[in-house]
Amino acid sequence: MKEKNLDLFDPSTGMDSDYMPNSSTRDGDFGFAFNDSNFSDRVLRIEIMADSPETRSDGEACHSLADWARHRKRRREDVKKDNAVDTAGCAEEQILSCNQPDTDDGLGCDNEDEEAVAMIEESPSGDEGANSNDSNWSMDGSVLRAKTLHISSPILAAKSPFFYKLFSNGMRESEQRHVTLRVNASEEAALMELLNFMYSNTLSTTTAPALLDVLMAADKFEVASCMRYCSRLLRNLPMTPESALLYLELPSGVLMAEAVQPLTDAAKQFLAARYKDITKFQDEVMALPLAGIEAILSSDDLQVASEDTVYDFVLKWARVHYPKLEERREILGSRLGRYIRFPYMTCRKLKKVLTCTDFDHELSSKVVLESLFFKAEAPHRQRALAAEDSTPTNKRFIERAYKYRPIKVIEFELPRQQCVVYLDLKREECANLFPCGRVYSQAFHLGGQGFFLSAHCNVDQQTSFHCFGLFLGMQEKGSVSFAVDYEFAARSKPTEEYLSKYKGNYTFTGGKAVGYRNLFAIPWTSFMAEDSLYFINGILHLRAELTIKH
Repeated sequence: MKEKNLDLFDPSTGMDSDYMPNSSTRDGDFGFAFNDSNFSDRVLRIEIMADSPETRSDGEACHSLADWARHRKRRREDVKKDNAVDTAGCAEEQILSCNQPDTDDGLGCDNEDEEAVAMIEESPSGDEGANSNDSNWSMDGSVLRAKTLHISSPILAAKSPFFYKLFSNGMRESEQRHVTLRVNASEEAALMELLNFMYSNTLSTTTAPALLDVLMAADKFEVASCMRYCSRLLRNLPMTPESALLYLELPSGVLMAEAVQPLTDAAKQFLAARYKDITKFQDEVMALPLAGIEAILSSDDLQVASEDTVYDFVLKWARVHYPKLEERREILGSRLGRYIRFPYMTCRKLKKVLTCTDFDHELSSKVVLESLFFKAEAPHRQRALAAEDSTPTNKRFIERAYKYRPIKVIEFELPRQQCVVYLDLKREECANLFPCGRVYSQAFHLGGQGFFLSAHCNVDQQTSFHCFGLFLGMQEKGSVSFAVDYEFAARSKPTEEYLSKYKGNYTFTGGKAVGYRNLFAIPWTSFMAEDSLYFINGILHLRAELTIKH
């Protein structure tokens, strides 16, 4: 073979293409050589061991992901019991899989996990394992059946570090060509699919439970290319909350977590999209486990009123799932706290963080101080901080798409009470208002009363066209009322200066709103057009000026 710098275990490289029957494919298709003595140099004997009674009672196959999860959970519990099994029967056999992943307690010849395997060397006859009466090395000691396959050690070694180490270091003498592999009956189908994949780079199974079985077998035998293949097929299947949560658990249960990372990422995106309005699915979201909550909270697209809402929800969820204060503090400090974007919480809520006993006092002091410093920064510095400190698990300076949009407010006391409010909306935010949506600003205060702006997509009563409207409302506060002069303006091309669009005056009482249904006096299609006069670099800049009349 030509000398090349090849990574034997990188699926993007493989055996020299000059020696591949079909060099046009990426890895080469050696399916024709599977179990063919003409293209094989060793014999693999697969001994199928009886599963534990608990596992057998679940049936031969899992027909749903829920079955698969329950099945696997029971097998984990079985392994904990079986780890106490006597290992004396292993004394005469050279066990080559003792360093396999999932070993919980370092016992050499035990079943290391629910999918533990034992690779042994045999004399050419290969009969010792099948005829042995010693049952201590298996779960219940019974061999149900055995299969014999002709295998090519170069093909298996090229796909798997496990087999590479086995064939390069495991054989005492070159003439010993027989290898025995012992697996549980519940693993048989997955192992056969895996062996076939190592030759042909394809699988015949298509259901999610079966693909997960193959994926776990591929992890056991370190076949990263098969794990990635299974991961891709699972991503292409319809996802449900049940399957997404199961996929999120995979990295903690496999050795080669990077191979399933794309599947994990897809599961996170699915949950974040499904539950982006956490108030709409409150009961469902409250029942989710920690991994599901983290996936949702990491999203920038949460449809929440403000970050205050996120903080309140996290506390509520933590109190339900971690009723003990010490455990709750630990989970908030080490896991969930990082997903709360404290710099975007209101100062009023930040005060409550300081006195909240659910958080460690040192942590709460740190995040509140950091948030106040961030709020005091100039806008360009805030943008720089957001750009510098953005990772999937640390987005505290990244602003979400809050229902109550952030505003900038300038207040005057003299010569009369007055405030100027600036509200910026992205083109996508405006597009999402069609056909009858609305978006609210954060609250601002004038004369001791709370006000807000709301942007709407309306139907113009005269023309029956959809159009953009802007309204000013006063928060509900008893029977207080007073008169306000107000003016709405927007930046407009070509000058990009604020141009007045509407003036009025209104005597407000609690809960009332006033404004203009068609602020720009044009149809919605013209307002949103590519050549619209009102979007400057994709941003609609609005201004409202309020003055209290005396």
